[in-house]
Amino acid sequence: MHYSSVLLTIAPLASALVLPGSTPSCTSFAQSLQLSEYNAAYLNATQYAVRSVNGYGVYNAIPFCEVYASISYGTNNTLVFATWLPTRRAYEDHFMAVGNGGMAGIIDYGGMITQLNAGMGFAVVGGNAGHLASENNDGGAAPGVYIPYLHDKEQVTAWIHDAISLYTPAAKALVAAYYGHEARHAYYDGCSTGGAQGFTLAQYHPQLFDGIFAGSPGNWYSHLALSFLWNAQATATNASKLSQDTINFITNATLDACDLNDGVADRLIENPLSCDFTIDRLACNASAANSSACLSPAQLAAAKAIYAGPLRPDNGTQLYPGFDIGSESYWLYQEDFLSTAFSVPILHNLVYGNLSYDASNFDWASNVADLDAKAGTLIDEISPDPSAFKDRGGKLLVTQGWADAYNAATWPIQHLEQVADFFDGSVAEWFRLFMVPGGVHCGAAAAYGNVPATYHTVAKMVQWVEGGDAAEEVLSTSSPDGSNRTRKLCPWPATARYVSGDVDD
Repeated sequence: MHYSSVLLTIAPLASALVLPGSTPSCTSFAQSLQLSEYNAAYLNATQYAVRSVNGYGVYNAIPFCEVYASISYGTNNTLVFATWLPTRRAYEDHFMAVGNGGMAGIIDYGGMITQLNAGMGFAVVGGNAGHLASENNDGGAAPGVYIPYLHDKEQVTAWIHDAISLYTPAAKALVAAYYGHEARHAYYDGCSTGGAQGFTLAQYHPQLFDGIFAGSPGNWYSHLALSFLWNAQATATNASKLSQDTINFITNATLDACDLNDGVADRLIENPLSCDFTIDRLACNASAANSSACLSPAQLAAAKAIYAGPLRPDNGTQLYPGFDIGSESYWLYQEDFLSTAFSVPILHNLVYGNLSYDASNFDWASNVADLDAKAGTLIDEISPDPSAFKDRGGKLLVTQGWADAYNAATWPIQHLEQVADFFDGSVAEWFRLFMVPGGVHCGAAAAYGNVPATYHTVAKMVQWVEGGDAAEEVLSTSSPDGSNRTRKLCPWPATARYVSGDVDD
C-alpha cells in the first residue's frame, strides 16, 4: 500500500503547536499527538541530553526529543519509526530520513546519529522497514532457515519499496507540530539496501524528498543476489577456490599494472575501466601449478567468472555486471558468505517457498524468470524514468566504491546510462554518480587504508538543492590510517588525474 497521496496537513496536531523559536516539553508534546490521519499511533517519548545515545561508537552531540510511533499498513502489519527532534536552537528547518541495511528489521540509530551530528540542523527519522529482525533470525539469513517476512508479500514490498514512504508523512507532521511549521526541505540518506530504498523514493514516491543520497545502491536487488550465487558456484570446488594469499597476489598484479594511470603512485586505481590488465598473464606454467604466486587453470576460470558476472548460457545475456579490476581484495565474501546470506535464502523463502531447494541446480537460463516474477517485482527499482522526481526539481546523488565487496561497481554506471538514454541526453542537472577509487561498501576499506572514506555527500546535496550549487565534486576525508589526506571525487564519467601540488590534498 502506498501513501503517496497523503496531504501533509497538521490539523490533527493543532493542540501540540508551539510558537516559533520555542521548544516544547518532549513528554507533554508527545502525549498530545493524534496521528490517526496517517494510520499512525504514538508509542512513547524520551528527552535525551548530550552524549546519552550511542551509535557506531559515536554519541549524540545535540540534545533531542525522541518520539516513537507505529504505522499500520496492509492487512495486519506494523512499521515502527523513531523521530529525533533537536532543540530549537539546533534545528534549521531540515528534515532527514535514513534508510536501512541488509534485510533490515531494525532502526539504523547509527545513521540517525550521523545525521543529527552533521551540523546541518536536521530533525531525523528512521524506521524498521515494516518487520522485526527479532522475528526473522535476528536480521540474518542462512540456507534452510525460515525467514517469516519473506513469506509475507506486504512485508516484502514494505522492506524496500514502501518503508520510507509509509512513515515519512507522519514524521513530517511530527516535525511541523514540534517546531510550529513544516520543514523547508526534506532529504534522504541511505546506503546498500538503503541505497535501493533511495531509488525507490525517486521512482515511486517522488513528492516526498527534495534531495536523495543513495550509496552503493542494490536497486537491482534480485540480480545482485544472483551475482552472489554465480560467484559462489564459480569457486565451489577446492581447485577453484581463491585463498586470501592468491587474492592478494591478483590485487598486487592489478595495482602494478594500473596504479599510475592517474599520475599518482598510491597503490590505488582511479578508473579500473581504463586499466589494461589481463588475468591470463597470471596463469601458472606446468611446473608452478598450485602456487600462490600464479593461478591454476581452475583458479583462472574462477577469477574470469567473477570479472565477467553472471551470464545466461543460452543467449549470452548479462544478468548482472561482474566485479572490476581493483576489487579483488574482498573476493572471499563472494566465495560463499554472500550467497548463503542472501541468494540461497531468497530462493528458499521468496522464490520457491522450499527450504530444501538445492540452489546448485539453479538453471541460469530457465530459472531467471522465476526470480524476476517472484522477487524482482517486489524488491527491484530499476526504472529509467523517474520523471516526476526530476520535474519537481529533485536531486539524486549516488556514490559507488570501485572496490565494493558486495556490489559490482559498474552497475550504478550502467543504470545511469540507462536513465540518460531514456531522457535522450545528459541527466547531470539532477542525477550525479560519484565513483570512489578504493572505496568499498558504504565506507572505509581495510585494504585501502590510505584512502579517505568519509564522503561529504549530504552537505553537497543540501548545497545543490537549496543553493543551486551543482555537485561538481565531493570532498572525501578521514583515511582509516589516521592521516589527514583528502581527495576529490568526480561526477562520472569525469575522473581525477594528478596535475601538480600535494597529492594528499
